[in-house]
Amino acid sequence: MAKNKRIKITLVRSTIGQKAPKVATVRSLGLKKLNSTVEHEVNPAIMGMVAAVSHLVTYEELN
Repeated sequence: MAKNKRIKITLVRSTIGQKAPKVATVRSLGLKKLNSTVEHEVNPAIMGMVAAVSHLVTYEELN
């Protein structure tokens, strides 16, 4: 069985001044404070959320 890929997502810009859907997307990823980091398995839903808030977060693939 192949191991699922994971990504590390970090909030690098504040959500202050962002519209409510963008703030909700950041929160649903599990990011609360600036520079907080979470790990998620790669799937289309997570990648879509990352793409929607790509101006606020950075991400990198983990081995």
